[in-house]
Amino acid sequence: MSPPTMTTAAAATATAMAAGVLPRPRPHFLRRGILPSPASPLPFASRVSSAAPLRHRLPPPRFALSPIPKTLSSPSHVPVRSLFTGIVEDVGTVRRIGPPPAPPSGGGGEAPGVDLEVETSTLLAGTQLGDSVAVDGACLTVAAIDAAASTLTFGVAPETLRRTSLGGRSAGDAVNLERALTPASRMGGHFVQGHVDGTGEIAAFRVEGDSLWVTVRAPPEILRLLVPKGFVAVDGASLTVVNVDEEGGWFDFMLVRYTQDNIVLPNKKVGDKVNLEADILGKYVEKLLAGRLEAMSKAQEREGNESGS
Repeated sequence: MSPPTMTTAAAATATAMAAGVLPRPRPHFLRRGILPSPASPLPFASRVSSAAPLRHRLPPPRFALSPIPKTLSSPSHVPVRSLFTGIVEDVGTVRRIGPPPAPPSGGGGEAPGVDLEVETSTLLAGTQLGDSVAVDGACLTVAAIDAAASTLTFGVAPETLRRTSLGGRSAGDAVNLERALTPASRMGGHFVQGHVDGTGEIAAFRVEGDSLWVTVRAPPEILRLLVPKGFVAVDGASLTVVNVDEEGGWFDFMLVRYTQDNIVLPNKKVGDKVNLEADILGKYVEKLLAGRLEAMSKAQEREGNESGS
């Protein structure tokens, strides 16, 4: 069988295309300008030769990318809130805790709320009004800065006083301090939100070599979220759980010498309260499993009702 021959019209069209009289047909996506023509240089061809200009430009995007955060592109200050590592930066000293000072105009009556004023030697540099600082593990907002007195003042909400041990602090007490995580910070501990779950009570101290065992009594709703070798924040310090006894109502951990020298806990005594925050991962896992188990229970109940009918 001989190969098919072109018609007279097709042959004339091919001849005109070869002579450059008619443009060559292009795929539809090239005609739309979505991709550059194979005959035109690639977008990076200008690095080699800029003699041949681009004949086909990509259409402008129909969306806009978010600008680079100022914290990455300039030294402008943008506070990062409510995320900590549990690595204590400084041990501060409570200078005052109580109602905020009355306004100059008088205003009549005592101002609501509680102020916590803490002296710190290292956290003043770079700290601004509105920043978040973990005070014994509780995320608080800086409300006032006194550079001359080296103090930071925080407003403490009633819920914070109920949930944490801060209400029992008095002038002269030491507190753990940590500023919020920044994009350039090293993650030396674990994700600590500064949202205290509740308080525990120191049950025992035991020395082993240069390390210190600490046993803490805790409520069941916190103990069920703790696992051996998992994380827990105690007064804001990221620590590794060693043993958990849910029936006995306690867990313990060990402090190495460096940690003992840089947090408040070793200076406390048996019976003192500590703020506890369980690992956020455990909370999410518990909620997901609870929802799954509830769905399975409802499905089994429906199947039982259908089979009974």
